[in-house]
Amino acid sequence: MTGGPEPSGRSGRPDTAVGALLEQGAEEFYEFAPCGYLSTLMDGTIVRINATLLEWLGLERDAVVDRMRFSDLLTVGGRLYHETHFAPLLYMRGKAGGIALEMRAAGGARLPVLVSSVVKHDGRGEPLLIHTNVFDATERRAYEEELLHRRREADRARTEAERLQTEADRARAEADRAHRQADTDRARLKDALTVLQKALLPDSLPAVPGMEAASYYHPASPDQLGGDFYDLIHLDDTRWVFFLGDVRGKGPEAATLTSRVRYALRAAALHTSEPAEALDTLNTVLLEGHAHDEEARHCTVVLGILEPDGDGGPARVRLASGGHPPALVLRADGRVDLLDTPGGMLVGVLPGAGFATAETVLGPGDTLLLYTDGLTEARTGPRRDTLYGEDGLLAFAEQHAPSSPSKAINALSDLLWGFGEGLDDDTALLALGVPEVPGAAAGRADTG
Repeated sequence: MTGGPEPSGRSGRPDTAVGALLEQGAEEFYEFAPCGYLSTLMDGTIVRINATLLEWLGLERDAVVDRMRFSDLLTVGGRLYHETHFAPLLYMRGKAGGIALEMRAAGGARLPVLVSSVVKHDGRGEPLLIHTNVFDATERRAYEEELLHRRREADRARTEAERLQTEADRARAEADRAHRQADTDRARLKDALTVLQKALLPDSLPAVPGMEAASYYHPASPDQLGGDFYDLIHLDDTRWVFFLGDVRGKGPEAATLTSRVRYALRAAALHTSEPAEALDTLNTVLLEGHAHDEEARHCTVVLGILEPDGDGGPARVRLASGGHPPALVLRADGRVDLLDTPGGMLVGVLPGAGFATAETVLGPGDTLLLYTDGLTEARTGPRRDTLYGEDGLLAFAEQHAPSSPSKAINALSDLLWGFGEGLDDDTALLALGVPEVPGAAAGRADTG
């Protein structure tokens, strides 16, 4: 009967080629181990590196040993993380393990790795060397969507360049230049979007004496600026102004218009006590600012003047609407009133546009709710082919009335998250109310 070789009685190991492999020297195991090894001085200078890591990076030993530092093998982002986090942690604890970094391979490729390092000391306890293990994390790490997009874009650019150009070297150089320019443009756009986003919404809502205010903003897309906005401003001892709206379109142009609308409304509210007059001013500003634009720039907006009692008593609300969905009032007795404003025209479309007005009084326990049409235009149903609609929102409000502003906003934010991919547009929410018990929540504001 044939089979594997019998084990040796002396060593307990198979007397085969496997046994021979187990007897190979430590030096060969170091060089061709399944992970990378390198040793550096305390300043990061590489004094030893194994063949495995050199092969991963496409480097020659003579170009690395005593010529490069460990940080030179890293990408710009990896180098920054190494200097600010990894190295300080290593020097403080004497070891650091499982740190995710990116290394630069030949040709500009990036190698995701997991790095573990330990500091070795001499006989006097002085730090002498840093031994580092490097594990290839390619199969464990998912690249960001933007990086994948850039790689596909670069591949397409190189393919097209190779087809059009007769010289391969010239084609690759052109693709590299296009790639660098694309990175620069994206970085500039990202900076611009960051600045614009900060101008769209208030950092927090001010505290209104005797009242509670809450707000929430739900973006439909994490990488695209929307045009929804809201604000709450103190005018004088007895009056506050609030507004909420939605500009046409998305992206940087919509964000720029949103910022202009917001500041125009703030300025207009300081010079008039009538909500409709403030919208008239905004209408004039938009028409003058875009008189020569081929593409119309307009918005829907509702603006109100709030006159709170200050001691938890009734608060008078006067508002004007320009093409905006009607506001809701969740009454303390469980009713839901619709502050309908039919006939209010879009702002920024026609000179002399008419704006609908409405008034109400908020008693203790009442909450006024404003929202943008991203909520009512969310797609619902098994096939996502129907809209949530104003009827759905009204039924939802009736189920939750009475409700404080913060509870109403929390319930609606849960509703928005529940729409999932059915939510195609950004949604802004603003709620103002008088606490049910006078003074229980006076001056409290909550921004989601």
